[in-house]
Amino acid sequence: MIEVLVVDDDTRVARVHAAYVEKVPGFHVAGEAHNAAEALWQLQTLPHLDLVLMDHHLPDDTGLAVVREMRRRGHQADVIMVTAARDVSTVQAAMRHGALQYLVKPFAFAGLRAKLEAYARLRRTLDGGGEAEQAEVDRIFGTLSAAPEPELPKGHSPTTAGLVRQMLMDAEGPLSAQQIADRTGLSRQTAQRCLKFLERTGQARLTLKYGDAGRPEHRYVWATRV
Repeated sequence: MIEVLVVDDDTRVARVHAAYVEKVPGFHVAGEAHNAAEALWQLQTLPHLDLVLMDHHLPDDTGLAVVREMRRRGHQADVIMVTAARDVSTVQAAMRHGALQYLVKPFAFAGLRAKLEAYARLRRTLDGGGEAEQAEVDRIFGTLSAAPEPELPKGHSPTTAGLVRQMLMDAEGPLSAQQIADRTGLSRQTAQRCLKFLERTGQARLTLKYGDAGRPEHRYVWATRV
């Protein structure tokens, strides 16, 4: 489970962001903070934090100042800036201070979910250890610039689409709609609709498996594996 600290000066916004985080499989909100001092205190008392969603405009300091101080104190939690600050100088400073992502408020759930899922993929890759060839290095850095996921068409369930998406990401090879249905308990028709959506949005690629007779079987693979 990826433990997250949500930092925002607006308590209502913090609750909304925390609710968004809890909706993404594999993430858990360990705490909230509404100013710089509270954020640093939470970092001190929650030693196993993995990720901080950091607002920039805080009542007693800036989010970037908090990031500088947490690094000075030896805190290694990753940071995604979540802020209304749009000026290029703040964005550049965030990059220099090691923020992995920068998400401009306001945003929909899909925008934050895409960032969190990209972060989760990055952690899975890095946790594998070993040495990386150039293609693997490119893929690691590519997860950091993942674009926000398009909104689901009407009638598509985010939960169902997320389940199918996870199956493809975790699979060792291409999967058919029937294989997805068998592994998830979804109907074949539902799995097929989700797979077609993922293909249209560039998240999955269609491959064909030819048998001895009849039409080829449609199978799908997560796009980063192609």
